[in-house]
Amino acid sequence: MKKLFKVLGIIAAIFLVLIIALFALLWYWSTLPAVKEGYYENTVTGGDIEAKYTLKGSYEVASTEYDAEDDTVGKYEIWYPAEMETSGKTYPLVVMVNGTGVPASKYEAVFDHLASWGFIVIGNENENPYSGLSSSMSLDFMLELNGDNASVFYGKVDTINIGIGGHSQGGVGTINAVTAQDNGSMYTAMYTASATSKYWTQSTEWEYDVSGINIPYLMVAGTGYIDAGTAENITVEDEQGICPLYSLKENYNNLSDDVDKVMMRRVDTDHGDMLPMADGYMTAWFMYYLQGDTYAGGAFTGSSAEILSNSVWQDVNKNI
Repeated sequence: MKKLFKVLGIIAAIFLVLIIALFALLWYWSTLPAVKEGYYENTVTGGDIEAKYTLKGSYEVASTEYDAEDDTVGKYEIWYPAEMETSGKTYPLVVMVNGTGVPASKYEAVFDHLASWGFIVIGNENENPYSGLSSSMSLDFMLELNGDNASVFYGKVDTINIGIGGHSQGGVGTINAVTAQDNGSMYTAMYTASATSKYWTQSTEWEYDVSGINIPYLMVAGTGYIDAGTAENITVEDEQGICPLYSLKENYNNLSDDVDKVMMRRVDTDHGDMLPMADGYMTAWFMYYLQGDTYAGGAFTGSSAEILSNSVWQDVNKNI
């Protein structure tokens, strides 16, 4: 009996350590600063394609927001090419998913950047979007506006070309929005930056399964300590990063080879900087899959893809 109590005590202690570590990470995530205006001007790039899409595009940008009926969502924030208000064409949509404790209002510069390349971009204020539900609500709301003849967005959304992307817990929410929500089949391409590994999600409700994904998927992370840690598998109790290399590889390998997929890590970049510093390739990914931009696709496709020789990226795997 004493041995049993000892074993139970050890298990309880390990569980407590995991919970404390998780809350420490949650606190860290909640203190992450907003993405600063002009971040792209100081981002180091390692290729012409990355450099082009790291800078702003040619579209002037406008924005608007709407109160949401759901308190956890708070409000919907939308950035879009200003010409949309008077043009007769449609624009691809990107749904952005927040990180832990980081509402979409802290991502304004990223929204603005994507919109400058011809996208309508929507996010909301939910600070715990792991289930994908709030992102599903963002998509539904955008589609409602698209069908409302009193809305500036009436008939302006290219519903055949819809992307979704997220950082950290937002990466988990991105995966679940695609695989676990009723409107997940509407997405055309997806992107995650430093999606939280299953080491951390195993003791929370943040479960996810990438095996159900059937759309092009770009996944990135950083080599900095907070993002990568030093643990080489999920069983190690110490030195676990938020998105270690083994987690990135596992998610990549669990995707069907029938799906266009790319994984890579940015050199000397840590968790909090992965959203802005990977923005160039995120933009190129969506430009290729949502706008048919073949020059952008040159970053990822073929034996001479730019990412294969880009010195600021490593651990590249791809099947396209």
